[in-house]
Amino acid sequence: MEEKPRLSRLTAILTQLQSKQILTAREIAKKHNVSIRTIYRDIRTLENSGIPIITEEGKGYSLMQGFNLPPVMFTEKEANALITAEQLIVRNKDKSFTEEYQNAVSKIKSILRYSQKEKIEFLSERIFFRNNPESQKTSDYLMTIQSAITNSNLIKIEYKSLQGEFTKRTIEPFAIYSTQENWLLIAICQLRTDFRVFRLDRIQKLIVQNEHFEPQKMTLQEYFEICREKYMTPPDTPLS
Repeated sequence: MEEKPRLSRLTAILTQLQSKQILTAREIAKKHNVSIRTIYRDIRTLENSGIPIITEEGKGYSLMQGFNLPPVMFTEKEANALITAEQLIVRNKDKSFTEEYQNAVSKIKSILRYSQKEKIEFLSERIFFRNNPESQKTSDYLMTIQSAITNSNLIKIEYKSLQGEFTKRTIEPFAIYSTQENWLLIAICQLRTDFRVFRLDRIQKLIVQNEHFEPQKMTLQEYFEICREKYMTPPDTPLS
């Protein structure tokens, strides 16, 4: 394998360090077809450039926890895809989702080249999605529920069904999905001791509890298969 130019190698070593918890000089040298002594010099160069590399004696090298470099550049098509997604998500009916995505994409835009920024601003004025053209927001709980799912927190909700029935429930959030412009939450309802589906726009109040639960072992696809066999109808018909 041909040895890379030094600048390309330094960039590749940095990417390599970001992708693995710890790397030995031997692993890095083998990857780039250079001597271990050359890698020692490269690591010193990166350290002198301000990269926080931690040397663990007898183990190898790692990057300081929390340190990450943003992507250096996006291709034009990648930048266009981001802007298209942004325009689509702005039309989403959950306020928390649209706000968090716009915050994230603003950070991404900040590292684009100036010429790319001009083009994406132009493109954003040439994209329109007809669904929810007024950007109506009917829920504000999607991001909170996602965190509860990943952290296995119980949730207390006050819920008003499509039939006008008002109930208070403690639930174990399992999964979320979107259908017909609505976000739905699949959860185990402790009141019914079974799975139920809740539309986010029908949740009147939501409080995440400090209490945790044991996550279900089944996958979302397995859940859908069970629903198909049990009801022979989509799991959101009828809704809770």
